[in-house]
Amino acid sequence: MNGAQGEGGGQILRSSLTLALVTGKPVRIENIRAGRDKPGLMRQHLTAVRAAAEVGDARVEGDAVGSTEITFTPNGVRPGRYEFSVGTAGSGTLVLQTVLPALMFADGPSEVVVEGGTHNQWAPPYDFLAQVYFPLLGRLGARVTAGLERHGFYPAGGGRFSVGIEPVAEALGLELLERGELLCRSATAIVANLPKVIADRELQTIAKKLNWPPDCLHTYEANDSAGPGNIVMIEVNHDGLRELFTGFGRHGARAERVASEAVNQARNYLASDAPVGKHLADQLLLPLGIIAWRHGLASRFRTLPLTRHSVTHIEILRTLLGVPISAEPDGAAQLVSVG
Repeated sequence: MNGAQGEGGGQILRSSLTLALVTGKPVRIENIRAGRDKPGLMRQHLTAVRAAAEVGDARVEGDAVGSTEITFTPNGVRPGRYEFSVGTAGSGTLVLQTVLPALMFADGPSEVVVEGGTHNQWAPPYDFLAQVYFPLLGRLGARVTAGLERHGFYPAGGGRFSVGIEPVAEALGLELLERGELLCRSATAIVANLPKVIADRELQTIAKKLNWPPDCLHTYEANDSAGPGNIVMIEVNHDGLRELFTGFGRHGARAERVASEAVNQARNYLASDAPVGKHLADQLLLPLGIIAWRHGLASRFRTLPLTRHSVTHIEILRTLLGVPISAEPDGAAQLVSVG
């Protein structure tokens, strides 16, 4: 695989490792993260490589920080209990996602414990996986449960979470074409080692911009965090599907700006009739592609216009699995068909 293709980031590496585990076929990845300011493996990417190697009893060449090329030769997926530590604030959720699909199709249950970043703006936060993504994996036939032990915000990291995986017994395709009835909505602002007034201002902004009542607004102080951090999350729960939109606090960004970033994402989603948001679409492609390849089951979902991440993901799946995937306009949305 050429790591410079598409958006040229770490996703090509992670997805290629996942698919090597699932298919049992070796893969060579060149030009790793060629589209980034600092190409090559960073600590979180190296952790993902070594996590995949442990799960797949694989032989790896080139696994070092800064490496721009690796060869990965798996030798069968082994279920069990695993602990992986990023060692920095690099995303632990992305490390998990490298091995999760393979363990979903293993011949026994697994538990994965990950230490590192749980909430940073360059990866899905823990809450997105636990509240949005894992329930949909359940509809594919797997049972994935999660528990957050410590928050880990950028730049301190130090978070910790665990995930239990009961593998797929009977695989199912997925159809997400309609949104269903709106059941509830909420906004949660989390602050760690920062004044609570930041969270209050974020929620005031959301309430004003979305015209939401006070009972939809929640504040949480993460006293377990190793360093300072802030995230605001807007959740909308429709019948059979949740979506989550985030804004991340950072140096120089006022609370009102952070909240407005989450509001804009939520508004774009709610203004359409597509059930699947753009980030969730990217997350779904990999398990749906594996199910199509492994079990011959087709899936379809309607989403917002595809991101570069999703377009790159589709190309990886076509190349490594040979699965037919199409994305066609469907009104203001896109209809994605896998298999």
